[in-house]
Amino acid sequence: MSDLQVGGASPVIPGEAAAAAGAAPVPAAGRPGLVRLAALRLGHSVLVLWGAITLTFVALHLTGGSVVDSIIGNNTQVTPEVRRQIIQDYGLGRPVWRQYLSYLGRLLHGDLGTSYQLQTSVSDAIGSQLPSTLGLMTAATVLTVAATLAIALLTAGRKPWIRGPVSFLEVVGVAVPQFWLGILLLTVLSFKLHWFSVLGGGLSGLVLPAVTLAAPLVGLLSQILREGLERAMDQPFAVTARARGVREATILFRHALRHALAPVVTLLGLMAGSLTGGAVLVEQIYSRPGIGQLLLTAVTGKDIPVVLGVVLVTAFFYVAINLVVDLLYPLLDPRLRDD
Repeated sequence: MSDLQVGGASPVIPGEAAAAAGAAPVPAAGRPGLVRLAALRLGHSVLVLWGAITLTFVALHLTGGSVVDSIIGNNTQVTPEVRRQIIQDYGLGRPVWRQYLSYLGRLLHGDLGTSYQLQTSVSDAIGSQLPSTLGLMTAATVLTVAATLAIALLTAGRKPWIRGPVSFLEVVGVAVPQFWLGILLLTVLSFKLHWFSVLGGGLSGLVLPAVTLAAPLVGLLSQILREGLERAMDQPFAVTARARGVREATILFRHALRHALAPVVTLLGLMAGSLTGGAVLVEQIYSRPGIGQLLLTAVTGKDIPVVLGVVLVTAFFYVAINLVVDLLYPLLDPRLRDD
């Protein structure tokens, strides 16, 4: 058996592998290269962003309530002339379809509009809150990746008395509602034990929100990665490596891990949307500044430009992460590279 079988890639060419599995072989020339793949995914991303904006715009205009009344607020002294001026300034008297086309036109020029309530540009409103949310998402992502790798690598192939408690905690992490977990951690670790502070900035105030956001992701991804590692350790390349005297740890870290990572990376990309949405919820639980607070205020106040801006930013992060995931596939599986 050749040395190629010891590596992460299978020596069988893709056409032969497909035929062995009973499927039609995929010609190497038919697989898109990285440049073509990036172009296709970029086109899909534009459609996703357009769809997110369109659906949100329609949903906001289908809900009850008057935008003008939300702008005026509790000011009962507004005259009909001032009310008409507000409608004219914000273009609220035009048909909805014209408002939609006007918004898309401004969006193509990088203009997200002006907040009805804050009386500032939506770009400035989001820009002032976005760093806090990005910090939380980054910390949760790093924690998710590190914890997933550590748990899966330490428990793969272990005896039931080791795997059992870990598997139970994984299921709990997935099953427990995120808001309940956040309240529990806040009550016990912050209010009772005073281990972590959730007030102000700094690393201490970021720990509990990051754990709350990462817990369900770790519970799911670690199970999938561990199962993938155990399947990979039974593959022919692993058996051959053992016969040659390669250490078990080397097979696990150098070869099996690369085989098992592909589905985990795929799922992590698909769950990016939940990571962004979860950040909004976690910010509410821990009273953190960020786009979560901004979005809640905008929704309750019917501040349509701000809601559309937050949705656009959220959708952008989602498609960007999935684009990166798609480009990672050829690095994880050499058979997907364009020869």
